[in-house]
Amino acid sequence: MSDLQLIEAALQRAAQRRRLERAFRGAWQGLLVGVLIWFITLAVYKLAPVPAWTLSAAVGVGVGAILTGLIIGGWRKTSLNEMARWVDGRQHLQERLSTALELSKVQTSEAWRELLVTDAASHVKEIDPRQLVRFRLPRTSRWVLLVMALCAGLGFVPEFRTKAYVQKQTDQKVIQEAGKQLLELTKQNLQSRKPTLEKTEKAMDAVSDLATNLTAKALTRSEALKDLAKLTDRIKDELKDLTKDPAMKKMEEAARAGNGETSPQAAQLQKEIEETQKQLGNSTATPNDLSKMEKKLQDAQQAAKAAADKNGNMSQADKEKISQSLAALSKMAQEQGMNVPNLDEAIKALAANQTGTFMKNMEAAMTDLEKTKDMAQNLQQMQSQMEKMGKDLAEQLQNGQPEAAQATLKKMIEQLKAAKLSPEQMKQMMSEVSKAVDPGSKYGKVGDLLKQAAKKMEQGDKPGSGECLAQASKELDDLMKQMGDAKSLLAELKALDKASMCVGSGQSWGSCNKPGVGNKPSGKPGSGVGTWENEDSGWGYDGQKTARWDNTGITRPDMKPKDLTDRGPGELNDALRPDKVKGQFQPGGQMPSITLKGVSIKGSSTVAYEEASVAAQADAQSALSHEKVPRAYQGAVRDYFDDLKKQ
Repeated sequence: MSDLQLIEAALQRAAQRRRLERAFRGAWQGLLVGVLIWFITLAVYKLAPVPAWTLSAAVGVGVGAILTGLIIGGWRKTSLNEMARWVDGRQHLQERLSTALELSKVQTSEAWRELLVTDAASHVKEIDPRQLVRFRLPRTSRWVLLVMALCAGLGFVPEFRTKAYVQKQTDQKVIQEAGKQLLELTKQNLQSRKPTLEKTEKAMDAVSDLATNLTAKALTRSEALKDLAKLTDRIKDELKDLTKDPAMKKMEEAARAGNGETSPQAAQLQKEIEETQKQLGNSTATPNDLSKMEKKLQDAQQAAKAAADKNGNMSQADKEKISQSLAALSKMAQEQGMNVPNLDEAIKALAANQTGTFMKNMEAAMTDLEKTKDMAQNLQQMQSQMEKMGKDLAEQLQNGQPEAAQATLKKMIEQLKAAKLSPEQMKQMMSEVSKAVDPGSKYGKVGDLLKQAAKKMEQGDKPGSGECLAQASKELDDLMKQMGDAKSLLAELKALDKASMCVGSGQSWGSCNKPGVGNKPSGKPGSGVGTWENEDSGWGYDGQKTARWDNTGITRPDMKPKDLTDRGPGELNDALRPDKVKGQFQPGGQMPSITLKGVSIKGSSTVAYEEASVAAQADAQSALSHEKVPRAYQGAVRDYFDDLKKQ
């Protein structure tokens, strides 16, 4: 390598290191700009209600400032001539390097040029780029550390937010949560059952749209309540239109009574009853008897555990007592027609002094008895439900059991299609259909169709009567679909009512309470319009004091204002009614007297307050001097006698 190449290589290494050092200083300057932007943004966020995303944006701008400073600092590339002059100045080389580079490109004496280059190359060996260009923290770093310390301190300062802004943010969260829950409930209702009527489908779509608006848009409490109240009124009107039919009212009453369309069919219910009776066998025990047996078995089990824990092992007396109790229980079970093998095994294990086996058999006997009791209770409920089921078409329509009535009509249609139908069966079917005309008149056109079917049966027109029965069945099916739509609208109405309550009271969906909807409230009183809590599920206030709330500007368009004076006369508790006690006590006056049968005391008694007070003080002082008062009660006793002296 020539001397000139040696000089250029050394200058290039120094230029590269100097470029990196400029980029390092540029990065620190960008960091200073970034922390200043973060400090200003954080201060604004602490003082003003700016969105939280501005902090993330400030971080992004700060990182961009660091990268910008790094790029700007290391962007410019230093030429060799410029670097040679800079090195000459730093190393005090009297322009040797810069002169050698310049003369190497100029036509001059070769001997003179070689002499200058050789002299510069001899000094280049002394140049160390790491010593020439050192990476040190710039002065900018001091300001960066100062601003970062201010940012850290400002981070502990709480945000200043007005009550109105805090309330607005809380309302936004509650409204969004209510919209989310309302949308989820509507989706579940649509998945469980698709509406059959166009009005019902449009109403549920309107609920979905409103829930989406509550979740996506920034609505105020008044706007959200107004939209909820408007949609609630619309669904109420549509629900009223659906249920104005007398048949719908009948089906609704039957559904509330538990024997409506949700009840199983008679054949299926009878099959379940027979299976349960088969599992119970010859048992005649009622659920009440089984509960008593379970209680006695549990007492015997607890007594055995207590005896074993007390003595380490049961004594002979304890064994005899427990054995007698279990024997009586086994005899009771046999009288009820029950077979409890684990109980007999437990008695044998107790007699054989096998405590562990005895306890296991007792647990198994308790489990068997609980299962038997559950089956007996289930059987009793199914039998009670079977009694409510209509025996024929008339009773089914009278009780509001459209599914059972449909099954009966289907059975009649199949019998009419069959060729083997005797005149007696035809007459019996005609009698049953004629009997069902009156209760069927409450189900739209069902009564008229049944009347036509009975008339055609009388004329011997089997196909015509079957067609009338099929139309009656279709009419019942349409009514059931209409009832299903009414239930869907009722579920949406309950969800809207709960959403209105949550938005109006400012509570979350889980804390908002309504009879039949939601959970027990667990919040504290806050801003609102003073709606009353539901006392049936407990009070949500835990007794802690909260700050006063400014209810200015809070409106509830879905509720009518009501003051305390708007209560009816019957809503006031009798203990709060004012009373006036007649009578008068005066010193020296006559005291009231009570006449007793068989006692004759003549004369009058007068009231002497001073004498009575003096006597009471004397008795008290005497009692105090003879009795020792405990230390904990001395203060209270002293205050009591001081009060007597003042009288």
